[in-house]
Amino acid sequence: MNPSFPRVSSVDILRGLVMIIMALDHTRDFFHVTAMTADPLDEDTTTLWLYFTRWITNYCAPVFVFLSGLSAYLSSRKKTTEEASIFLFKRGLWLILAEVIIVTFGLTFNPLYHIIVLQVIWAIGCSMIILGILIRISFKAVLITGLVLLLGHNILDYLNVTSNIWKVLFTALGTIVPITNTRFVLVLYAIFPWTSAMLLGYCVGHYFRQDIPAAIRKRFLLIAGSTATALFILLRSINKYGNPVPWEMQKDTLATVLDFFDVSKYPPSLDYLCMTLGPALLLLLVFENAKGKWQEIVKVYGAVPFFYYVVHFYLLHFLMVIIFFISGYTTKDIVDPDVLMLFRPATFGYSLPIVYLIWILVVASLYRPCQWFARYKKTHTNWWLKYF
Repeated sequence: MNPSFPRVSSVDILRGLVMIIMALDHTRDFFHVTAMTADPLDEDTTTLWLYFTRWITNYCAPVFVFLSGLSAYLSSRKKTTEEASIFLFKRGLWLILAEVIIVTFGLTFNPLYHIIVLQVIWAIGCSMIILGILIRISFKAVLITGLVLLLGHNILDYLNVTSNIWKVLFTALGTIVPITNTRFVLVLYAIFPWTSAMLLGYCVGHYFRQDIPAAIRKRFLLIAGSTATALFILLRSINKYGNPVPWEMQKDTLATVLDFFDVSKYPPSLDYLCMTLGPALLLLLVFENAKGKWQEIVKVYGAVPFFYYVVHFYLLHFLMVIIFFISGYTTKDIVDPDVLMLFRPATFGYSLPIVYLIWILVVASLYRPCQWFARYKKTHTNWWLKYF
């Protein structure tokens, strides 16, 4: 048997839920007709359904990173501090390598790697390395660093940051770093704001120890989740700090509400992290006593998040290649200079209902593979399984 840490049902349910929702956003990127030509959160051009489709997926990345930190705490319980630190460092390096080689190819299908895309797996990998360093100092160091990064990184909104290093660390949104004349790194996820989510997730893991009474954990989740959510509403209402772009009164009430909730993911602002992690903490509380077949199904996806994440990209892209040729496109259309994905012309795509249908089919088709891999991890002790 695999001697990994005991799985926490509420964590797997929440992680499984956000993994399922995450696939909706990526399905939209691959298959929605305006995914490459319009901003789904632009209140002047979007529809309510399209806005919601994009907005709800805001919860995926921060919860994914946060729960990675929480899981890191639980897994470290069976290790010495030095062992936990070394493991986090090695797993972080592995995730960065996986982002560069495995995930980038799944996204682009470009075997020559003309562009390397650094997204959430890169952010998690870097954050794990930082966490591995901090736990050697103390738990308090992890907590203080997480809070300082969370509450303070938006100070840079008022500074003129021009260095690529600072952009990659704090403010990356499409920061392009050239490697050669024909190869580039596209940094979509700044490191430190996402690191704050992992560090705080690690600290919250303390309340999921087996020796912590459930009543204390539930009280903490209620207070912390409510406080973070209230802080989002307060900061967004004051409209002076916490997001690079303030909201403005729009042409009507609905458009104003949409603008209010349109907060920065790239990089994740304080408002964004409070808006997403606050409700996530409350959902951990709600899911603690969840029952029924639905939660057993959702937990399957949450038990093998990295496996699911990688496979769903490849499945979506292979499916897109098939539909690309069926739709009448030819080899001359494989490369669109305005789109980083091959086999994805900017004008390619379908309506939102078709996107939802493809999403449901893809997620459903991954249930059995995820179930198999979860069982495999439980019954095997191969060293490499610790990194998945």
